[in-house]
Amino acid sequence: MVKKITLLIMISSFIVLSTGFTKISTTPKTYYRVYLKGESLGLIKSKKELEKFIDKKQEEIKKEYNVDKVYVPSELDIVKETTFDENIKTVEEIYEEIKDKSPFTINGYTIKIKGLDTKTEDGKTIKGQTQKLYTIEKETFTDAIEETVKSFIPEEEYKNYANKTQKEINDVGKIVENIYIKNKITIKKDLIPVDKKIYTEEEELSKYLLFGTTKDQSKYIVQAGDTIEDVAFNNKISTQEFLIANPDLQDENSLLSPGQEVTLGILKPQFSVVEQEQVVFREEKNYETETKYDDNQYVGYNEVEQAGVKGENKVTQVVLKVNGEVTSRTTINTEVIKEPVKEIIVKGGKQSAYSGGYGSPIPTAGQWAWPATCSSVSSGYGWRWGYFHDGNDIAGCGYGSNIFAAQSGTVEVSQKKTGYYAGGYGDNGEYIIINHHNGYYTLYAHLCPGCRVVQAGDYVEKGQVIGGMGMTGAATGVHLHFALWNGFPYRGGSSLNSMSIY
Repeated sequence: MVKKITLLIMISSFIVLSTGFTKISTTPKTYYRVYLKGESLGLIKSKKELEKFIDKKQEEIKKEYNVDKVYVPSELDIVKETTFDENIKTVEEIYEEIKDKSPFTINGYTIKIKGLDTKTEDGKTIKGQTQKLYTIEKETFTDAIEETVKSFIPEEEYKNYANKTQKEINDVGKIVENIYIKNKITIKKDLIPVDKKIYTEEEELSKYLLFGTTKDQSKYIVQAGDTIEDVAFNNKISTQEFLIANPDLQDENSLLSPGQEVTLGILKPQFSVVEQEQVVFREEKNYETETKYDDNQYVGYNEVEQAGVKGENKVTQVVLKVNGEVTSRTTINTEVIKEPVKEIIVKGGKQSAYSGGYGSPIPTAGQWAWPATCSSVSSGYGWRWGYFHDGNDIAGCGYGSNIFAAQSGTVEVSQKKTGYYAGGYGDNGEYIIINHHNGYYTLYAHLCPGCRVVQAGDYVEKGQVIGGMGMTGAATGVHLHFALWNGFPYRGGSSLNSMSIY
């Protein structure tokens, strides 16, 4: 009897223990294992059933982006697996696990814009950063990029270039030879996570490509007497930036009305639009001035023996603009139309007990010599791209071409950039500062290496060669940065528009 009871207990124990094991099939079956970010969430019977369930549950995403289908998260992997394990989860269970952990995806396009490399002062390369943008339709991006390009190029000019309807240059004028984007841009059809910023409207994307943000730009209410130039300058932007932000205004001479609302946007283009032009124009050729001294006349005597007459050249240049700003001018041909006539001035050389050194009156407009051999101003005085440009850039004369003293005076500085002579806008490279002994100073920057022919302490005459044009320092092309200051530059002085003296 005791043996019988013991046997019953053993059988009961086996039954209890047996029910604690997971059922394992003796025949392997094929299921699908779901991984999220590399972590297994379990097995399901059908991959398609999970995809259908997700698509059905995400009607809000379909309505928001106007799409027909929603897909699994990009971080989700569904892998076919043959196993004895029959612990299968439902698609509802898997959906609940992933819906708040990883964003679902929709069909669209991934756009990559590669940033441009830049160089530091010591020559090191800084790699440009690549940014990603997302759109539902490819045309949203292509239309937006075309509108952005047209912001920097007059509409008629762009239209004629695109349609190949430009008129040939007969005497003077210009033609657009090429328009291109300097950055590498790739567009790829892709599944886009819905937690990304997805652009569906061309206007919004154009705004981002132009200003670097989709936020509204600041506004200004026009006051009586306001001009475009005044409003732009007072708000620390260039007239070009102002006109791009207000495309309904034709040019800087357009009239503003009191009470009119205008946009004040600082441009931050997300790519570089390059426009290459061939320009043919006529320019005056400055005459040389020869100074003779008459020792029979006292210092201060000044007589024009022969009046100077300016000549005229016909110049052909290749002009490069990046985002509407001239970065280089290369002269490819110069035809002399009329030779200049030299001016001859006779000055007194006899010293008087009452001679007073350098203390001459302030020179007025028309009494200053042009500082270069060409006359094209590629970038003017004023605000541009968020900083103040305190001089005028003169370009197109060619590397190493002569730079002249705009007025007589003493050379205060002739050196490479050091200390705060670097200026408020960047690196002047090799430069010269002349003191004209009347409160005025002129600055000549970005000269070519070893081209400075005057040293600190030298007295120079108006029109005397002092150096050669170059592109040292923070310069993207060969040009002269010519600046006029009332007081010593960057040390208590204030900048003036150097074109105001011509």
